[in-house]
Amino acid sequence: MANGNTSPSRVGLVEGNSDNNELFLKKFSGEILQTFEESNIFKPLHTIRTIDSGKSAQFPVTGIASASYHTPGENIADGGNSYLSDVKKSEKIINIDKMLVASTFLANIDDVKNHYDIRSVYANELGKALAVRFDTAIAKTFLAAARDSANLTTTSAGSTYDVAGEAFGRGNLDPTAVDTFTGAQLVGALFATAQRLDEQDVPSDGRFCVLRPAEYYKLVTGADASNTFSLTSVINSDIGGQGSIASGNVPQIAGISLYKSNHLPSTDLSGGTGVDAGSSNDVFGGNGVGYDGDFRNTFGIVSHSAAVGTVKLLDLATESEYQIERQGTLFVAKYAMGHGILRPECAIELAS
Repeated sequence: MANGNTSPSRVGLVEGNSDNNELFLKKFSGEILQTFEESNIFKPLHTIRTIDSGKSAQFPVTGIASASYHTPGENIADGGNSYLSDVKKSEKIINIDKMLVASTFLANIDDVKNHYDIRSVYANELGKALAVRFDTAIAKTFLAAARDSANLTTTSAGSTYDVAGEAFGRGNLDPTAVDTFTGAQLVGALFATAQRLDEQDVPSDGRFCVLRPAEYYKLVTGADASNTFSLTSVINSDIGGQGSIASGNVPQIAGISLYKSNHLPSTDLSGGTGVDAGSSNDVFGGNGVGYDGDFRNTFGIVSHSAAVGTVKLLDLATESEYQIERQGTLFVAKYAMGHGILRPECAIELAS
């Protein structure tokens, strides 16, 4: 103190470190994480596995065993007696994609002049950008699962339900002329898909349906093809419905939890010009590129969480650096993951 100086308690300093600004950016990072979580619809609706290293992860696929009545005296271990089960086996491989990044640069002079906290706005936008890319890739993978062949001879392939045609199959789908349908037909589609999942031994817990907002609200209003409100809406308590006109919410139909999302694709991306065409996982098996395919007939997904998987190598992380030579701060949010099909029989595409 003899020279008039003092030792301030630096608010941004982590004990044992030398960077006096290290703590000041944690709010930015936290806001990115919060926005990423809030903007995701599909994250809790599928299987996620984390790996510490490597470029891919293996998911073993096993079939079912059989049972037979035993005749006294016969050798169970003798293959000729048909007591031994031949449990079919296969595998699914999910590769890690390239690093996905969202970034921006904040000039120091702009930060000083600005009258509000622009960093929170940037954090929100970076988190949202990654969330949209994550959600969209997962939605495309679910649709790919619905169009995929069976894993084994003892399991089923994915399915497509034509809501306007009220039948399973893609044979009548015309991507240049998508038919309209009513809220009642959509309700019928959910019961038909629930029956299909039951018949394929898909567990009841974990089933869900994601629709675009226009189709979701048809369930609320019971609208016909001309969007006229109907008293047979599935939220009508007089007929045992659940939900609320006030909140515009329908929680479940046929034991299937309902969600709405703008992240469902609706255009033809099979030409390989989309962002997801660069994926290391060709989920459409030659009928698309990466996670991209033709989605012109698509408007919804009915599935179970076991249909699709994500492998994480690097979870959502943030970095920031003040660059003296550029007089500003670079903010980067990033992750390294990959998505793939696990059980096609658990996925059903809603189309028209």
